[in-house]
Amino acid sequence: MAKVLIIILAVPFSIVGAIWAVIALGYSMSVAVWVGIIALFGIDAETGVFMLLYLDLAYEKAKQEHHWFARDHLYEAIVEGAAKRLRPKFMTFATVTIGLVPILWSTGTGSEIMKRIAAPMVGGICTSFILELLVYPAIYAVWRERSLKSELSCEGTFVTSHLESESTPNATLARIR
Repeated sequence: MAKVLIIILAVPFSIVGAIWAVIALGYSMSVAVWVGIIALFGIDAETGVFMLLYLDLAYEKAKQEHHWFARDHLYEAIVEGAAKRLRPKFMTFATVTIGLVPILWSTGTGSEIMKRIAAPMVGGICTSFILELLVYPAIYAVWRERSLKSELSCEGTFVTSHLESESTPNATLARIR
């Protein structure tokens, strides 16, 4: 459930840029603008899934490499996962921007509708590019830190209760016999 919420958090990063672009160009919220926003949601959900995948893979790799997993290892794994995602995210940004900016400049038949579809996508992908590479890993770090703390507290409880059960007089007598 937490992973789904993290993926859904990618959407507000792009909606900010989409709204800014629509306001800057003076468009009203029409059906065409909403079509562009819905298409943007699809792109963001996809890039969010891939970012989470890359962060998870880097986390699992770091967890296997280190016997004792500390906060520093978590941060290193997150930086590694986000760095591996930088080029694909930039390629998505460049493809959408290069493909849709000419539509924003067009003046032909049907261009008024197409401009309203392209504007939120270009604005949203610009803010998504920046915010998803900075904020998304931070949200992932907070989530993983919480899960690590709960894992460590559970292990600590087990170790403490296990040691306490062995230190009772009956357990000591059982070992001696």
